[in-house]
Amino acid sequence: MHRFNLDPLIPEYVKHFEAYIPSKPDAELMRLYGVDHLYRLNNNENPLGPPPEARDILRNTPPLKASLYPSGDCHYLRHGLADKFDLEPDQILVGNGANEVIAFVIKAFCQEGDNIITADKTFAVYEWVAEFSGYEARLVPLKDFCFDDEGMLERIDERTKILFVCNPNNPTGTYWSEGKLRHFLDRIDGRQIVVVDEAYFEFVERPDYPNGISLIPEYPNLVVFRTFSKMHGLAGLRIGYLAGSLEVVNVVRRTCVVYSVNALAQAAAQAALGDDEHMLRTRELVREGKDFLRRELAALGLESVIGEGNFVMVRLPMSDTMAYRKLMSRGVMVRSMTGFRFPNWIRVSLHQPEAMSALIEALHHVLRDAS
Repeated sequence: MHRFNLDPLIPEYVKHFEAYIPSKPDAELMRLYGVDHLYRLNNNENPLGPPPEARDILRNTPPLKASLYPSGDCHYLRHGLADKFDLEPDQILVGNGANEVIAFVIKAFCQEGDNIITADKTFAVYEWVAEFSGYEARLVPLKDFCFDDEGMLERIDERTKILFVCNPNNPTGTYWSEGKLRHFLDRIDGRQIVVVDEAYFEFVERPDYPNGISLIPEYPNLVVFRTFSKMHGLAGLRIGYLAGSLEVVNVVRRTCVVYSVNALAQAAAQAALGDDEHMLRTRELVREGKDFLRRELAALGLESVIGEGNFVMVRLPMSDTMAYRKLMSRGVMVRSMTGFRFPNWIRVSLHQPEAMSALIEALHHVLRDAS
């Protein structure tokens, strides 16, 4: 065997970066924890699944289409999104999940020595992509569970290229109002790219919540992320998109990987665009779930953060990783929050009433056993 010294080939920033280890498949977890059912309350998925028109696409797509390459730039989906949001099709880029469009933007604007700014307790992929690409991620602590606009502005220097705001924030559900977002953009004054991640946009019903896409004509440095994974129930197909000014998107397009979005995802996403009834039913389910958990968690004496989005946070009087294992042994899967820098908290996705009741029952047993 030839000698091979891998170490000098690895950049220093990769050496210090730990790989994300996803959870095992459900069947393996059920076998491991000895349960015959599993309520998935960990990934903020839509328990209603995809809307009916998208289901028809999934059900009726001819198998032969699997042998054909998809549209390399998601032509029809981009046109559908443009019609819906009153944009030009070239103002939209579609990626293989939101993770890919995050990488598109960072690769387009950052070079060695640059930095991005975001919160310390938010969707971690902004930080991860920056750091494993060799760029600094400056993390500003949340303030009252919310992104700290002044704190972010104070961290800007001449090498800051992008500021990421998750609105509403995952995992806290807090959000910036339109007034606060406008004030932030005014203070930036076009000097950096501002990304507003609206993955949970469709769940928010508060009147002061901003529609980021509608602000793009006024703020050409604004880029908005959205996804089909959450409200539209297409998480398994991995499809997200960004919108921005033509000037910005034409730069980001240079970093895109064509043909990365499969044909089935494109067709299902396009079919999902017009299904407002599915959105209304999902919102109702989420509202009812929040009302139920607000009442039941208070009765258990547990602190919770119930904001926007289809999830809530719960603080436990024990290790969140221990609670995860104990809940799993009762067939309830939650997200432990240590990885989000919220030790002793769990995040719970809103689900059907049966699953919500199973969660409360399981928490009751876990708390009793811990006392």
